[in-house]
Amino acid sequence: MTTDQELRDMAEAVGIATAWRDVRGEEKHVSPETLRAVLASLGLPPEAREAQATLAALAGRLPPLITLTVGPDGAPIPGATVGQRFRLEIEGGDRIEGHLERGWGGEPRLPAISTPGYHRLHLDDAHCIVAAAPPRCLTLADLGAATHGGSLPWALAAQIYSLRSPHDMGIGDFGGVAALAHAAGRRGCAAIAVSPAHALFAADPGKYGPYSPSSRIYLNTLYADPAAVFGAQPPEPAPEPRDGLIDWPDAARRKQARLRRLFAEAADHPDFVAYRSEAGATLEAHARFEALHAHLLARDPGLWHWRDWPAEFQAPDSPGVRRFARDHATEIAFHAFCQWLADASRGAAQQAAREAGMPIGLIADLAVGTDGGGSHAWSHQRAILPDVTVGAPPDIFSPLGQDWGLTAFSPLEMRAGGFGAYLELLRAAFRHAGGVRVDHAMGLQRLWVVPRGAGPAEGAYLRYPIDDLLRLLALESHRHRAIVIGEDLGTLPDGFHGRMEAAGILGMRVLWFEQAADGGFRPPRDWSRNAAAMTTTHDLPTVVGWWQGRDIGWRSRLGLFPDAATTAHEAEQRQADRAALWTAFLESGAATGDQPAEAAAATVVEAALAHVGGSVCALAILPLEDALALPEQPNLPGTVEQHPNWRRRLPGEASTLLDEPAVARRLGQLARARPQVPPH
Repeated sequence: MTTDQELRDMAEAVGIATAWRDVRGEEKHVSPETLRAVLASLGLPPEAREAQATLAALAGRLPPLITLTVGPDGAPIPGATVGQRFRLEIEGGDRIEGHLERGWGGEPRLPAISTPGYHRLHLDDAHCIVAAAPPRCLTLADLGAATHGGSLPWALAAQIYSLRSPHDMGIGDFGGVAALAHAAGRRGCAAIAVSPAHALFAADPGKYGPYSPSSRIYLNTLYADPAAVFGAQPPEPAPEPRDGLIDWPDAARRKQARLRRLFAEAADHPDFVAYRSEAGATLEAHARFEALHAHLLARDPGLWHWRDWPAEFQAPDSPGVRRFARDHATEIAFHAFCQWLADASRGAAQQAAREAGMPIGLIADLAVGTDGGGSHAWSHQRAILPDVTVGAPPDIFSPLGQDWGLTAFSPLEMRAGGFGAYLELLRAAFRHAGGVRVDHAMGLQRLWVVPRGAGPAEGAYLRYPIDDLLRLLALESHRHRAIVIGEDLGTLPDGFHGRMEAAGILGMRVLWFEQAADGGFRPPRDWSRNAAAMTTTHDLPTVVGWWQGRDIGWRSRLGLFPDAATTAHEAEQRQADRAALWTAFLESGAATGDQPAEAAAATVVEAALAHVGGSVCALAILPLEDALALPEQPNLPGTVEQHPNWRRRLPGEASTLLDEPAVARRLGQLARARPQVPPH
């Protein structure tokens, strides 16, 4: 029988933190029940001795992949011996041979490697891949984008679905992104940061939250732009959405009908045939999931989650799935066709951005996980953690904690599988992009995981092999010539900012959070240089909305505050924050004169752009909602149906949106505010 102390020791040994500190600095201890549940999810036996034997066996063998940083240091080689002969086949054709050296701790080490890449190491009859990474991710300076027109660069951020174009049929698509890129590039914009384009659920268009995808490997096919492949299409007018809000199920039905017509006409298109062949088994698994999901949901709405499917369909390589694929080959081909069209559309949007003069182009958004009922969880069952979900511990904003209902990679399986699923994810994220924003970037080091059936506060932090993950991220960043931004907001592990900076990852500095302990706002000259400055994010109020207190009004109306006193306190605090922010604007030179009234919030937008644009951050990103001085934010955390999350359409077409005089004036103001970079 395992004692509680043995349980804690075993948990710590595999990376489960047995204690953590809350936002008040108080130490909290993880319950034995939670530790057992997370250990079980990692696939470890319940008895300490059996688990230790399993871990010892893993540690004593040569792993499929080893990471190191190019430079003077080599890398320890598990399962090898000092003096053992090795042969290293360098990617590209060179070869290094020799004997493993003795490290400082007596461990066998590979000599230093100077060439980045995926190299093949041979030790007697064993072999593995050595991923030799550059010291950091590709930077703006590496891209030649550290200055744009002599000053620090700026970018726009856009929710893809919100963009209007003549043939989008009610949901924005990559055609709208391309049109926006053409318009923005002419004005000196260096990049377009777009919302996640991950695959959702074709059979359930009512599930449209972009941060709860079915797969992060494949794309939301509703974002496909047929014109990217087939040229201009006949107009297919769509009804104007009520109140400017997208009706996802209705628009999705019309878009899918168009995709089926295109498939019927071009199923044998040579580019599609080539794409499907190159994508191989991973694409086939996703297409099979989409077809199976639709087939089973039509039979029984209770079969939404693949764990509830008949047993013959629960494993992607089962005889039942193979029979289904044979009997429904055309339907599976259709879903593969849709992915090809979406992929070509994203490629066309990135090409449009580069042709418009953008040194970066699209910055893709990588969600922190996937829905446990989706394609990725079904097709990568060994790679993910079963029976736990990702969330966040209790904090000031969420006193009960958060459970996002997302799956996560197993850190043990990452190592055992040679980081194959992680690399697949990175390559998908970097495809057709000049940058990637990593959502909840602290997940590279640790994630809060919640056992099934437990409350969000009953979770634990699970550590991840951050050194390996950062090296692979840096290597793929260079191979794809793309920068990396990490969302580093909220409660972070100690030293995390420093690790991000050393890895060449830009952090995020949001106006609302650049506040000192005394309530004043930090001057933009003191913001982090290695970061992207921004007025707001998709989860936070716009400048107009913040100034008018719309976020407080929404939370009050929806009962998200515990009582009226809390609402009154929030309103009072906002009043003080308005005064502090306007003072900061005056001190930075972004504004002059008296503090505007709530009704004159558009004036505040211009001051905010000058303030944020004047920061020393390497990049400034302006959400389109603030460029247009809109009052409502795309998403209100803590709500699902109560607030129109992920449904708002922007006024005006993407191609001409920036031509409006007020919008053009704001963009010019932002560009002029960016600090000049002295010539070298």
